[in-house]
Amino acid sequence: MKKLPLKWKLTILYTAFMTILTVVMLGVLLSLSSSEILSSAEKEMEERVFSVSEDMEWNGERLRLDSDFYEVENGIYLSAYDGEGDLIGGRLPYEFTQDVPLEEGLHKISAQGIQWEIRDASFEIPGYGTVYVRGIISITDAESSLQITIRLSLILFPLLVALAAVLGYLFVRRVFRPVAGITATAREIYEKKDLSKRIGLTGEKNEIYVMAETFDLMLDKVEQAFEKEKRFTSDASHELRTPVAVILSQCEYLLEDGELSGEERSAVEVIRQKARNMSKMIAQLLFLSRADQSRQAVHKELLDLSLITEMAAEEQIEIAGEKGIRIETDIQEGIEGYVDETLFIRLWMNLIGNGISYGKKGGWLKVGLKEENGRACGCVEDNGIGISEEQLPHIWERFYQADSSRTGKENTGSGLGLPIVKWIVEIHGGEISVESAPGKGSRFCFFIPLSKKQGENYCKQPES
Repeated sequence: MKKLPLKWKLTILYTAFMTILTVVMLGVLLSLSSSEILSSAEKEMEERVFSVSEDMEWNGERLRLDSDFYEVENGIYLSAYDGEGDLIGGRLPYEFTQDVPLEEGLHKISAQGIQWEIRDASFEIPGYGTVYVRGIISITDAESSLQITIRLSLILFPLLVALAAVLGYLFVRRVFRPVAGITATAREIYEKKDLSKRIGLTGEKNEIYVMAETFDLMLDKVEQAFEKEKRFTSDASHELRTPVAVILSQCEYLLEDGELSGEERSAVEVIRQKARNMSKMIAQLLFLSRADQSRQAVHKELLDLSLITEMAAEEQIEIAGEKGIRIETDIQEGIEGYVDETLFIRLWMNLIGNGISYGKKGGWLKVGLKEENGRACGCVEDNGIGISEEQLPHIWERFYQADSSRTGKENTGSGLGLPIVKWIVEIHGGEISVESAPGKGSRFCFFIPLSKKQGENYCKQPES
């Protein structure tokens, strides 16, 4: 029950409620009907017993009885008896064979499996004496119509339950139709990363309409905040490029001065290194800013991915050697696929550079590429300091760096490399994952479709 959609839960509850309500109503109606049938039969029999007594006359020779004594109306039989209890006239039911003494009032008997109700009344006829009038009715026959109604109810009850379920489902579905629209819009916003989408619910202004309107207002605020952040990132990056370029050029100019003392030269070199790091970070910010605004060009062409991977690994060998890290490659030859060459190179450079930055001296770094189910599978594995399980979900966030141990003096990272890697993989219609453990190292693996059509089918504007 817990795993059922809310729509089905409400339908089941509605059907159960209607079933219980129907059972209770039928029970009450049948109970009242049974009492009403008996009460009505008793009243009608008593009226007939007393009405026929008014038409009995003694003509001096015999007692004249009304024709009603010989007619059966609504199952009521009438008969007349003298003071000795002998039958004078009238009709008796065929099944009624029991000799029942005359007794004033209403009483019930059972004979041959049939319930009978008898009403006896005595009257004084001038010139004749006492005459007893007896009315007889079969309770069993009177209740037979009720039994038919009960059987019909039992036959129709499953149909009523099914009808209640269908009507309940249609009703709930109609009520939840706006909710389905809200859900679809929210999912579309999530999948396409398009904050310009709005629910735009129209129709009756009920609680759901107010909720949808509130969501739209919230999305307006969120979109405005994101747009402001994008503009700020882009504007700030552009504004910082010129002063950083001036700082670098001035540092180069000062370092050419042979009269600088050792201490002064060391200070200028520190400034130059920090300026270079800042210039790199600004370039990364501009890249992500263009990606956020869908302005980053992606030109896919058929390339030898094995060759590009080999070149990227060789280019990093010298940098890795400075830390005493050995780069090993396991690259399958002849893998071709549709990728953007610049972005694909950048993907490898960021992953390999990340492994070198957080590797340990004297360690190793493995670079691998193979074809698997029509996709290029690339991996970069190191035996460096690793990342804790709690921090793994955050490494794709901008400016995030796991802990102080990963931000030492030798580390010039800005926390933007992995978000760029994730964007490059996803813009090619692929996916990336990471496995890591503190003190044991990390393993980054990505999968990119090789065919152009596959890449276009999977491709979407990813979240940066």
